[in-house]
Amino acid sequence: MRKSLLTISLAAMFSLSATAQSITPEVMQRLRDSYQPTAQDKAVRNAIGKTDMKNLVYNQDQLDGYFDTHFTYRVPQKGITDQKQSGRCWLFCGLNILRAEMRRTHPDLGNFFFSQSYLFFYDQLEKSNLFLQTVIDTRKLPMDDRKVASLFQGPIGDGGTFTGVADLVNKYGLVPSEVMHESYSANNTSRMHTVLVNKLREYGLELREMKGTDAQRVARKEEQLKTIYRLLCLTLGTPPTEFTWSERNSKDSVISTETYTPLQFAEKYTPKSTTNDYVMLMNDPSRDYYKVYEVDMDRHTYEGHNWLYLNVPIEDMQEVAINSLKDSSAMYIGCDVGKELDSERGYLSMDNYDYGSLLGVDFPMDKRQRVMTYASGSSHAMALVAVDIKDGKPVKWMVENSWGEKHGHKGHLIMTDEWFHNFMFRLVAETKYVPEKLREMLKQKPIKLPMWDPMFQAEE
Repeated sequence: MRKSLLTISLAAMFSLSATAQSITPEVMQRLRDSYQPTAQDKAVRNAIGKTDMKNLVYNQDQLDGYFDTHFTYRVPQKGITDQKQSGRCWLFCGLNILRAEMRRTHPDLGNFFFSQSYLFFYDQLEKSNLFLQTVIDTRKLPMDDRKVASLFQGPIGDGGTFTGVADLVNKYGLVPSEVMHESYSANNTSRMHTVLVNKLREYGLELREMKGTDAQRVARKEEQLKTIYRLLCLTLGTPPTEFTWSERNSKDSVISTETYTPLQFAEKYTPKSTTNDYVMLMNDPSRDYYKVYEVDMDRHTYEGHNWLYLNVPIEDMQEVAINSLKDSSAMYIGCDVGKELDSERGYLSMDNYDYGSLLGVDFPMDKRQRVMTYASGSSHAMALVAVDIKDGKPVKWMVENSWGEKHGHKGHLIMTDEWFHNFMFRLVAETKYVPEKLREMLKQKPIKLPMWDPMFQAEE
């Protein structure tokens, strides 16, 4: 009797579960019946079957009329960088900001770039130490603890933030590009990344399982770092501790020739980079505005600074940006660059693509909803260098990218103000351009956010 009742109960539960949750044959039939293809559907199907959908939804009206490249305020620039097949946009952008500042104080400076490989070497070494030391610090937690699992899932990467640029420059200085050039592994980081990640996971597990004191673990960690240092020397080159460099003007005439340490060079040519006199603003409508947030473990060195930002409405961010550009000061920004991007023209506009007309499906989510559902977030860092203002309001913006001078509009991207509102997330500006009401927010105790929050993954 009990067996029969149990059988009936299970059958009822299965029936309810299938009806409520599964695609049953009856549901499938209703789905099939709902689609009665029209002649237009057939034409769309034929087109999509042979062509990239992005080409079919491009709004041809965007090609009509004048492509306006005039800007009310624009930071003087010279030269475009190329991060190639690497996730170092944060580093290229940060050094482009410092290079623009260097040109403000040395307006007749000739063709000049900082070495990205130099700082990238120390970035990878410091991140390795951060991972290994944090493994030691968390060794009493189980392997399936969320923090421990996050550490081993991503021991190291080539992405980062402006906070990392500032901490690395303060600790290791800067060198010109000709002093430490870009290697193949610097430009193509995936293979080097795989080697380092696998070795660090091995080393991390060894430190967790190692018997002895924490002092012995730290000593063992140093031995491990010697191997990491050697691997970085083989892939990126050995960073200089001293070098001789000649400053040249726009006519390629030598102005001076001196010997520097990297820290001396940074102090002479980018003194502001050593002051940390920058404020990071975020526009994340999924979280409360006018609050200060700090992202746990989002730093590049063990003793460095976690990423700390002020979450503000987009209008406040624009005010700071305009203040900075009026004074010819470029800014580090982070945005969702892949959204609505016309790569050939270098144009970011909400009107570039029309999926609705082709597919009969709209995508109405706003910025807050896109963030909440993981549909959008900051993915790429660039230097904001220009704004065009009409009737007192911004209508378009321009950024210096790091994808080479042949990409986009002569190495730049131009965005409409509407696109700025929808897909701009992060902006770093000098404190003097930030209104007092926002600077007062820095007195708040930051709200700590976990390292695994997808909104705060490093920019690439």
